[in-house]
Amino acid sequence: MSKTIRIGTRDSELALYQAKAVQNQLEHLGHKTTLVPVKSTGDLVLDKPLYELGITGIFTRTLDIAMLNGDIDIAVHSLKDVPTVLPKGIVQAAVLKRGNVRDTLVFKNNEEFLASKEATIATGSLRRRAQWLNRYPTHTVVDIRGNVNTRLQKLEDSDWNGAIFAAAGIGRLNLRPEDAVNLEWMIPAPAQGAIMIAALEEDEDTRTILAEINHEETQICTSIEREFLNRLEGGCTAPIGGLAFIKNDEITFEGILLSKDGTKKIHVKRVKALGEHHDLAEWCANYILERGGNRLMDQLKESYKKTNVYSTKSLTEDQRFLFNEKVKAESSDFIKISLNRIHPRFLKNEIENVIITSKNAVEALLTNYSAVELQFKNIYCVGRRTKKMIEKRIGNVLHSEKNAKRLANYLVEFMEGTEVTYFCSDIRLDELPTILAENNIKVNEVEAYQTKFDSVKLPESVEGVMFYSPSTVQSFKKENNVEDNMIAFCIGETTAKEASKHFEDVRVAKVPTVESVIELVNEHYV
Repeated sequence: MSKTIRIGTRDSELALYQAKAVQNQLEHLGHKTTLVPVKSTGDLVLDKPLYELGITGIFTRTLDIAMLNGDIDIAVHSLKDVPTVLPKGIVQAAVLKRGNVRDTLVFKNNEEFLASKEATIATGSLRRRAQWLNRYPTHTVVDIRGNVNTRLQKLEDSDWNGAIFAAAGIGRLNLRPEDAVNLEWMIPAPAQGAIMIAALEEDEDTRTILAEINHEETQICTSIEREFLNRLEGGCTAPIGGLAFIKNDEITFEGILLSKDGTKKIHVKRVKALGEHHDLAEWCANYILERGGNRLMDQLKESYKKTNVYSTKSLTEDQRFLFNEKVKAESSDFIKISLNRIHPRFLKNEIENVIITSKNAVEALLTNYSAVELQFKNIYCVGRRTKKMIEKRIGNVLHSEKNAKRLANYLVEFMEGTEVTYFCSDIRLDELPTILAENNIKVNEVEAYQTKFDSVKLPESVEGVMFYSPSTVQSFKKENNVEDNMIAFCIGETTAKEASKHFEDVRVAKVPTVESVIELVNEHYV
């Protein structure tokens, strides 16, 4: 082949080192080459959108485009940075003999901190972070970015105890400190330490040449590791480690999946005879997925989505599963309840007419008194669930409505007597007692519990807020402004009335339940 092979590479010191390693091997075999550092994708033009070609890798994208444009013939990458699915038209043509596969800990001073409860370690790797925290849960892990020289300088200038590097990277640049130690217990990234060369699938001549420098043992091991990664990740960046090695005609593979904080870990190790290893990656991936990996991966994928809906009441796990896949919901209690002591004078005689508008009032009554002591002749309430709770724990409910206004109107027309006792919050509904008073019904208000606002500042990504009472709306406003196009998803009309003071788009659930509000959210995101 007489043409000069154009070797595309990023322009970092490590990338150039790796490209020169490929160049030396090719020229040793008599082939002409030239290095082509490629800096950015800004001036490169393609006929098709990137997503149609499957171009995704943050470290490989520039070279992929340059190759498809015909600006370079081959591209050199750190194989651990290459997506497991290559762009259409690009193939892995060769992999060089692997370097040191391990992760290395570089100390700021010495390693005595490893025995301490408190220490700070720097790494930009999700996998390294998770494994470190799994082993040292009380340590702090901080993020660090930049090339190898930049990261070493940041460590020198910081008060950190150490930083983690790929042994191959600092070794190839001859920057490894003498006292640095390999972390034999840490499972490396799939294909760590390997240099890969990509070429166009249609360029058979170049691929034939590259086959001459391909290292078969490294190719076998890294292929297993990358298949394991592909079967687990499903397009999600996750703390996954995988290492395969060949010894005595056997392949040993060790893999790991962790939660981002390192508190959960699923580990697998398996040995197969060389030649009988073709299902090794699949078996190990399935082993992890079947032992909680599926659920862990779902949680990891969810963690990368931006929160677009916030609930002003804490949601249960079962309720979280009701949201469709387009919704990332977070929740917390915007209202905290403090039950009051209810004085016996309010209950010394049988009360003819009682109004209860929330389950909190029921809890307050039963905290103070037994059901036998609560002598209520006629109980009126708001809400299906409040009614169910009253009838289960206190006694029969004469009549219930889905909101306070409707209950007030019912009482005006049908209630016997001219006096009611209303067990309410310190932040009570004005509408109900006002309607009754205007119709000559005396309302004895008993403060059964106190409502305290406890809202949080919501992320900017939130597009919709779930409200369950007027108080949750009021609490929300203490910490938040209503942004343009923000939606209020409300449990009932009374809550919606309060929300409409601040939101232009207010939607009301069909029935007053949390599940119905979730259904309302899902309808919007269909």
